[in-house]
Amino acid sequence: MKKIYTFLLPVLLFALLNCANANPKESDNNDSDKEPSWGTAAEINKRLGKGMNIGNTFEAMSSWQSPFDPEDFKRIASLGFNHVRIPIRWEREDRSNPSTPYSIHPEFMETIRSVVDEALKNKLHIVINMHHHDALYADPAGQKARFLSQWQQIADYFKEYPDSLLFEIMNEPHDNLTADLWNDYSKEALQVIRKSNSKRCVLLGVAEWGGVSALQKLDIPNDPNLILTIHYYNPFHFTHQAAEWVEGSEAWLGTGWHDTESERKAIQEDFKIAKKIAREKNIPIHIGEFGAFSRADMESRIRWTQYLARWFEQQGFSWAYWEWNGSFGIFDPKTSTYHTELADALLKSPIPKPLTPAYTTIYSSNFSKGNDGWHLYNNDTSASSSTAISDNRIKLTITKPGKAQWHIQLIKDGINVEQGKTYLIRFHISSPGSDEKNIGLNISKSSDPWTSYAEKAFTIDKEDTEYELMFTATQSDARARIVFSIGDNGTTDMILHTIQWMEVEF
Repeated sequence: MKKIYTFLLPVLLFALLNCANANPKESDNNDSDKEPSWGTAAEINKRLGKGMNIGNTFEAMSSWQSPFDPEDFKRIASLGFNHVRIPIRWEREDRSNPSTPYSIHPEFMETIRSVVDEALKNKLHIVINMHHHDALYADPAGQKARFLSQWQQIADYFKEYPDSLLFEIMNEPHDNLTADLWNDYSKEALQVIRKSNSKRCVLLGVAEWGGVSALQKLDIPNDPNLILTIHYYNPFHFTHQAAEWVEGSEAWLGTGWHDTESERKAIQEDFKIAKKIAREKNIPIHIGEFGAFSRADMESRIRWTQYLARWFEQQGFSWAYWEWNGSFGIFDPKTSTYHTELADALLKSPIPKPLTPAYTTIYSSNFSKGNDGWHLYNNDTSASSSTAISDNRIKLTITKPGKAQWHIQLIKDGINVEQGKTYLIRFHISSPGSDEKNIGLNISKSSDPWTSYAEKAFTIDKEDTEYELMFTATQSDARARIVFSIGDNGTTDMILHTIQWMEVEF
């Protein structure tokens, strides 16, 4: 009798949820003979709205796994969140077979089913994913069959569930699972899922750790039921300061986020390509993870979280905060209390006026007297470029772009950086022949080892536009350098002018 009940539970629960209007899309369907309706990707992304990651639970190893508490879903729903994302490490030896036929253990599949059912019972949409598949990252070819087999099993098991359950193919592909391989593997996994789930929304992530930097390398399949998912932890020195799993992060301790216009512009610049892709591909965007580690000061965490949550919503993005009750979290399971201001920042606090700091100009150049100490380097035999100066502008002509961005660099040496001080570099640049020129800006040590103090990637427009990078120095260097990396970028010219180096005081 127990086996019969377990088999029928998903179907019975599905019927009960329809009666309770757990799925708004199905609430007007009173004819039980009709097939339940399925929301479009845009509709479902809107329904996802505000979400929460249940981290350090099912994606963890047994030595650091937190227990799952079904009451958390009641708490999350009562606060006003619309969905939960459940990161899952399927490859653990106590959960699945590492050799053919790569079977997921039935008891673990039932555990995940009970989590899905609990979310639906609390009228929460739910995303289940494949998280920390370390073997696949290390050996894509050797683990591909297992990866696809596991998705076939997961998709078959949950095929009768309503559209409020979503699949996410893979969390943060990286290492040997390169961007090119990810394009192939994600398409094959999607084909496997579509055999049993033709209409279910599937979240497609980005290679190279899931952030915005590899968006242009992503080949999005022609599938109307996809949602693009992006992770966002910029500026990384702020969000991951003193994180024990990030080498060198102790030096970043004390980095603040002040909510200046410059800091807001950096976020907007980061999502420039994402918004363009969303328009061109007609694909909704979900921010699958964002959060700041607990070693950052709480006031900065609140400011950063508040701005991002409201700004994401303004763009029409759904989002899921990382995380519920861990070192990034808003809930303390030991005391059953909330970090109320952080929860409010996520759910309701409006964007305030930006802070206006004081700026002191240390260095400024408009190239009125020649190169002004800037030097062009072709760092590879395949790269060739030159500069010319006129009308207070330096024109960068690339004859051969090289094979990497650093193969062509424009460098200014002798910049003084003092530990603990905050600096802003502001510049104007255009690429008249192309509006998708990618450059890197780096503040670094001028000798080996080439320690980077700050770096950022920019997508340059055809029109003359002002760009900025602000950072807090974690060490002093009287001979630092400013580096524009412009190789691997085609042969379109770029025009640069009005470079300012300023100290920022809050």
